[in-house]
Amino acid sequence: MRAQTQVGIVGAGPAGLFLGHLLHLEGIDSVIVESRSREYTIERVRAGVLEQSTVDLMIEAGVGERLRREGMRHGGIYLAFLGRRHRIDFEELTGGRSITIYGQNEIVKDLIAARYASGRPILYGAESVSVENLETAQASIRFFLNGGEHEIACDFVAGCDGAHGICRPSIPEACLTVYQREYPFGWLGILANAAPSSDELVYALHKRGFALFSMRSPAVTRLYLQCAPDEALEGWTDDRIWQELVMRLGTSDGWEPNRGEILQKGVTGMRSLVVEPMCHGRLFLAGDAAHVVPPTGAKGLNLAVGDVRVLARALAEFYQRGRMDLLDRYSDRCLQRVWRAQRFSWWMTSMLHRGAEGSEFDYRRQVAELDYVLSSRAARTSLAENYAGMVLD
Repeated sequence: MRAQTQVGIVGAGPAGLFLGHLLHLEGIDSVIVESRSREYTIERVRAGVLEQSTVDLMIEAGVGERLRREGMRHGGIYLAFLGRRHRIDFEELTGGRSITIYGQNEIVKDLIAARYASGRPILYGAESVSVENLETAQASIRFFLNGGEHEIACDFVAGCDGAHGICRPSIPEACLTVYQREYPFGWLGILANAAPSSDELVYALHKRGFALFSMRSPAVTRLYLQCAPDEALEGWTDDRIWQELVMRLGTSDGWEPNRGEILQKGVTGMRSLVVEPMCHGRLFLAGDAAHVVPPTGAKGLNLAVGDVRVLARALAEFYQRGRMDLLDRYSDRCLQRVWRAQRFSWWMTSMLHRGAEGSEFDYRRQVAELDYVLSSRAARTSLAENYAGMVLD
């Protein structure tokens, strides 16, 4: 079967769904093709920290009603080390900017509902997806679905299919430069049926390794422990996880995370990756298809939203005024923000994680870095501006 649309979107994660919604608001037709099932895209437990600009865009785009009702707004974070918590006040340091805790799977639910309300399609379960004719005026997406072969002809293709998708490898290697770094540690993450015991996130440096206290709702806590990138889950019983979390996060005033039934656990390795440029011919990459950041800086989802915001505006200018210049500048505009986020994420990661050698020198250096952040308003402001997100132009 052959169909036609203006923009073909590969991937029904937050980047693809948000782009489809923004295009719909501009009167631009699109088709979203996804290799996974609808249930899989919803149930993936991923990022949950939204920058101020991401929250503002969701509300502006008409998909923020439930976010405003259920999102957990935070005016800062805590840095914990040497047994004490220290608050960084984002709102005071940035003129009122904050972050909001709202799970990525909840964003996906909201965007799917908006997509269905628009009447535009999401094609789940597509197999053998490929993108072709990228250097011509009429690109195409080919795939198999429900036993039949399909082709969607489109003016442009948006590659929103993540770090392991098919869009980035469709660009000739000679046309891309890939920058990447592997980190010698990962995160063991859990979801626990326990009410959060802190009003805001806690980032902790400990001699035994990094730990993070986060949350997903008033009844569910999200927690992380630094571990080896290939850590075997079998060795981490629930009791051992809680003992380690209390040891790394607990403070001298008696604060520690509430315990509860562990609903989910998993290990995620950490890396940084950027590809340049973020486009080739009629293909434009967005989100993890173009860049991956370590999660310490809470930037992945927010970068994806920033990408599709820029892309949607550029496509609107093309269809409404025949302008190609914004599409030509898409990669440069996005990469400036991406590299700033990479710098910040690397800085947060190096300040809070123990190195592979775990030397006493490096630990004392990290403590001194945290002491400096707390003692310098300029350093606290830099952290707050980068974490809560700069104002998008």
